[in-house]
Amino acid sequence: MEAVSNQRHDAQGSVRTPEPDRGPSTTGSKVTRALVLLVVVIILALVVIWGISSRRHANAQLSVETRDLAIPTVSVIHPKPNAPQQEIVIPGDMQPFADAPIFARTNGYLKKWYADIGANVKSGQLLAEIDSPEVDQQLQSARADLSTAQANLKLAEVTSTRYKDLLKTDSVAQQDVDNANGNYEARRTTVESAQANVKRLQDMQAFEKIYAPFDGVITARNTDVGQLIDSGSSGGTSRELFHIANVNPLRVYINVPQFDSPQIKPGLHAELVLTEFPGRRFQGTVVRSSGAIDNATRTLLTEVDVDNSARLLKPGGYVEVHLKLPSPVNTFTLPVNATIFKSAGLQVATVKDGKNVALIPITPGRDFGAEIEVVAGLKGDESIILNPSDSLAEGATVRVAEPAAPAQRKP
Repeated sequence: MEAVSNQRHDAQGSVRTPEPDRGPSTTGSKVTRALVLLVVVIILALVVIWGISSRRHANAQLSVETRDLAIPTVSVIHPKPNAPQQEIVIPGDMQPFADAPIFARTNGYLKKWYADIGANVKSGQLLAEIDSPEVDQQLQSARADLSTAQANLKLAEVTSTRYKDLLKTDSVAQQDVDNANGNYEARRTTVESAQANVKRLQDMQAFEKIYAPFDGVITARNTDVGQLIDSGSSGGTSRELFHIANVNPLRVYINVPQFDSPQIKPGLHAELVLTEFPGRRFQGTVVRSSGAIDNATRTLLTEVDVDNSARLLKPGGYVEVHLKLPSPVNTFTLPVNATIFKSAGLQVATVKDGKNVALIPITPGRDFGAEIEVVAGLKGDESIILNPSDSLAEGATVRVAEPAAPAQRKP
């Protein structure tokens, strides 16, 4: 009944149920839900901000790393200065100081020889004798002709003197005196001709004995006792009887490259090395050069004399000649893989200020295989890039690699 009485009727007579009463507990729950929602939104915002920030940081770090990776890392070396006195090694050819083939000057048969190969002979020493009877007979006949001519000359002289005395008393005619004087002059020239013929045959007879022209060693003997000797005077082919060589001192001929030729002066010291004498060096001296560069080889022919009093060195042998030449300029040595060959010529890539590339043209000298000599273009304090890329350009940025620490020995 009480519930029914609590219902109210509206104007149309309908019945409305009264609203429940909302207390303080309902308002508190709404605030709590709002706070939770705000915290969630803040957390989500922080997560989004952190994600964007981390992505931007990663992108920035990736850009830095990309730029760093784009900069090439290079290893550098410094040019190695050469010594102010450089040594060059040149192959040489040992030759006798004097060398001569010995031929016969007269025909005949070899009577005897006195020196065989390897014999050391002195100047004027008898080497062989030739039996030449034709020359001996001709000389004997010439001497007889000379005696006849001298007798006729004496008679003509007496006749001429007598006629001159008779002319003073007008006992003979002037014509007879002139005839006597003319006969005397003719006989005198006949004697001179006979004397010249005797001298010629004496010289021919002297050629029957063969003598050494200078001190040396007999390197060849091409004849023997009883062999026919042809001097070639009758149209035949002359043949060498002996060969003699003066082997002390020896001449060593070398071909010095054109680049080193200005340093070649007489008196320059040289050392000779032979494989048959390991560990031993023979001392020599530069005595002369040809004074002209050979067009075919672009070298300077140079003579080095070496003492051979011990007769250890043999002419015709091969020898290495070591010459220490003063360097006219400051030169450096670089590995071949530190150079760049471009259209502008041979260059090296250097690092300036620790990061920028500078290309420097150089002038090469001698090629040592794995290394090359640089005669111009470097000062010696450059940092030269090892194994440079062909794409390196002037002003490019590079990073210099730190040198590797030396390995420590284990105790």
